[in-house]
Amino acid sequence: MKKNDAQFSASRRTLLKNGASIAVIGAVAATGLLKAAPARAQDGKAPQAVAMYQPKPHGADQCDNCIHFIPGKTPKEAGTCKVVEGSISPQGWCVMYARKA
Repeated sequence: MKKNDAQFSASRRTLLKNGASIAVIGAVAATGLLKAAPARAQDGKAPQAVAMYQPKPHGADQCDNCIHFIPGKTPKEAGTCKVVEGSISPQGWCVMYARKA
């Protein structure tokens, strides 16, 4: 595999992950779920079901390694998320996942 091929594969993978997040947000807006819940629309967070949140990791990807995760008081305690509502497990995962650099 050439160096450019490897870079293209990585870019394609990033595009697909980010595309999934954008598709979910678009679906939420199109179905009016945020309009049905004014409190949610104001804080701008997606419901866990819409983000397809699960309290377990997705392979090596998990919330405590996501840029959106806000940790709890201890590393094992549930925290919150900048883009998904509710209590979030450090070992959880959703389609909004974006690995920390």
